[in-house]
Amino acid sequence: MKKYDLFIDGEFVSRVTSKTIAVVNPATEEVISEVPAGTAEDVEEAVTAAEKAQKSWAKLAAVERAGYLHKIADGLRENAENLARTIAEEQGKILPLSRVEVNFSADYLDYMAEFARRYEGEIIQSDRPNENILLYKMPIGVIAGILPWNFPFFLIVRKMAPALVTGNTIVVKPSSETPNNAFEFAKIVAASSLPKGVFNLVSGSGGVVGEALAAHPKVGMVSLTGSVEAGIQAMKAAAANVTKVSLELGGKAPAIVMADADLDLAAKAIRDSRVINTGQVCNCAERVYVQESVAERFIEKVTQEMKNTKYGEPLTEPDLDMGPLVSKQQLENVQAAVRQALEDGAQLVLGGKGSEREKGYYYEPTVLTHCRQDSAIMRREIFGPVLPITTFKDLDEAIEMANDCDYGLTSSIYTQNLDVAMRACNEIKFGETYINRENFEAMQGFHAGWRKSGIGGADGKHGLEEYLQTHVVYLQYNQHTK
Repeated sequence: MKKYDLFIDGEFVSRVTSKTIAVVNPATEEVISEVPAGTAEDVEEAVTAAEKAQKSWAKLAAVERAGYLHKIADGLRENAENLARTIAEEQGKILPLSRVEVNFSADYLDYMAEFARRYEGEIIQSDRPNENILLYKMPIGVIAGILPWNFPFFLIVRKMAPALVTGNTIVVKPSSETPNNAFEFAKIVAASSLPKGVFNLVSGSGGVVGEALAAHPKVGMVSLTGSVEAGIQAMKAAAANVTKVSLELGGKAPAIVMADADLDLAAKAIRDSRVINTGQVCNCAERVYVQESVAERFIEKVTQEMKNTKYGEPLTEPDLDMGPLVSKQQLENVQAAVRQALEDGAQLVLGGKGSEREKGYYYEPTVLTHCRQDSAIMRREIFGPVLPITTFKDLDEAIEMANDCDYGLTSSIYTQNLDVAMRACNEIKFGETYINRENFEAMQGFHAGWRKSGIGGADGKHGLEEYLQTHVVYLQYNQHTK
């Protein structure tokens, strides 16, 4: 069984007397590793190291900081298969998607490193003669990166890369469900020439390590990806020091299928968006609205797509579409959501139960129809391979139902009518809208939600700006003439 140590100030630090967290393979229910249950004292040590390192790190030229990111990206590619298998083993993600996550993370490091010569300040016109107003873009300081379990490896670099290239340092807390990949990442950092203290890793519970990071007076920003409840707790902890927060907190993405849509394309894309990572993705298609005139045909097609979905153990079975859910708790959550939906009047078309396998947290691909707009299955995040469907009469009704939601992260519409597509772009109140394609963002875009889906965002130049603060200088000078 694997055992890991905290990574603080460039060293793996053993805590012989500390408590540990057991990490379970969700496909086999076997304990595969033990990681330290970090303490507030560990957080203090890591933040102190990060603060000390940040002073000299920020003085390096941005292009020099970028060079370190490129080296780490190379290290990820050299260790890609081990990293992918680590992710698959502890999270239940299928191997092809795990490999995509690792390689996309390497590309993301390179992409963010390339901003070293591109992020800019400004010169602002003054109302006074003989004065220049200069707006600098400066690093914030120490960043706390609090990670989820669904894309645990990519989220390390999504927070680390823009933080480091702009002159910040970081302390990362991985999810207790999936910490192994973060420690494998730390090994690559340790083998690189990254200065000590620039990257630190402290595992542990959200209530201890996450709370201590968010409440720490020397942390300049808390970047958290997780549940609404976790985001609220981070905001409360950060409030005492008026610490900046950047939060991605999940979604309840509507998918609207118009009568003129390519139904084969819509059925496949929505299926793909529903079962990717076993439905455990914040921007998954979480609820479907299909126009009444094509509802029967669409439901038949999407049900067949869901029925064809193959699931199994990621490390031993080939050609899978999805693996298990991440934990027993997550399995129970999905089971409870489906039971409640049926009690609320939904009709079960496919699935609706856990797998008959002896081991593993598997749940069958599930389709529910006649779901009421006011029911929990249409309003609360499922995070499992369950597709709830209802119908609508016209676009006005579809947009109204799509917007009737506490979340506002992603959305999609399937139509061949440009007028309809443009109306959707202007009237659907979500941070992202996908037209005639599956829900999956690009690194050069901006992944940000409305309402309870979060504050701030990630990716692209706008995501980079999250890790910068402004410093305005008013420079008065004397004009001498001969």
